[in-house]
Amino acid sequence: MKDRLNRQINYMRLSVTDRCNLNCFYCRPEDDHNFIPAEETLTYDEILRLVRLALELGINRFRLTGGEPLLRPDLAEIILALNASPGIKDLSLTTNGLLLEENLDRLWRAGLRRINISLDTLDKDKYAAITGSNSLDKVLRAIKLALAKGFNPVKINVVLLKGINEDIDDFINLAYLLPLHIRFIELMSFPHRDGYFVSANKLLKKLKKTGQLNLIKLPGSGPARYYRLPGMKGSLGFITPYSHHFCHNCNRLRISAQGELRTCLFADKTYDLKKLLRNGASDEAIKDFFTYVLSEKPLNWLQAGRIKRNESMRSIGG
Repeated sequence: MKDRLNRQINYMRLSVTDRCNLNCFYCRPEDDHNFIPAEETLTYDEILRLVRLALELGINRFRLTGGEPLLRPDLAEIILALNASPGIKDLSLTTNGLLLEENLDRLWRAGLRRINISLDTLDKDKYAAITGSNSLDKVLRAIKLALAKGFNPVKINVVLLKGINEDIDDFINLAYLLPLHIRFIELMSFPHRDGYFVSANKLLKKLKKTGQLNLIKLPGSGPARYYRLPGMKGSLGFITPYSHHFCHNCNRLRISAQGELRTCLFADKTYDLKKLLRNGASDEAIKDFFTYVLSEKPLNWLQAGRIKRNESMRSIGG
């Protein structure tokens, strides 16, 4: 499936819940304590139907997100069903890692093999300040257990925060010790995040000055550029939507836990899929809706508008 700009759309990020067990200060405004009612979240059957129709349109790579997806009781059942769907090429999960250790076995049995873990610091005090939780040791233990179990690749998502985690030496050292792919991500612009932006491209340029940084290729559908230093077991990735945007190669759509379709992470406009699902729309009508929405996918983030002031990443879907 292609959009009006002839970009191949083959990747969907699908949020299964807006609930989260962390309270990262940059993820949502201080007054954002409301979660959508359970009955407004897409059901198991609705998720499977959307994936089936997306597969028929040529979308064959999916990432399950949240909120924190491991808070959803039927997550393993969803993963098992998706893995059994004809035509699916890739299925992965993004989690904050707090519930990962106790769920590794059932995720593995469901067929999951790729995991991304959101972790912005390896310092206990900074972790507590960012997330409101003292659970860093638990997350680090889960990461090592995931590697031992055989999950591959295991990626670490680090949102760069000015004045907090700009020194990435500890993550670089971790990539020498463990086969982890650590991605440094530029902070999205929200009003409650003003003043925290750090250019990932700036950090990359510093590393390149060593003359030892080698570009490598990793499997996946995302925009990260990966590099490896000599002797490194893992790699370092950089995701730079602001300083070096990748809109011309955008291959994705996003669906929130309440069934809102978004063509661009930066866009303020959403499209109500849940209404179609619950008002008896036919499969063809829903596929036609996808095609119509793609006709409005913006050229780049500058044309996308601005996310609403009261929105947060957990409500958008990560």
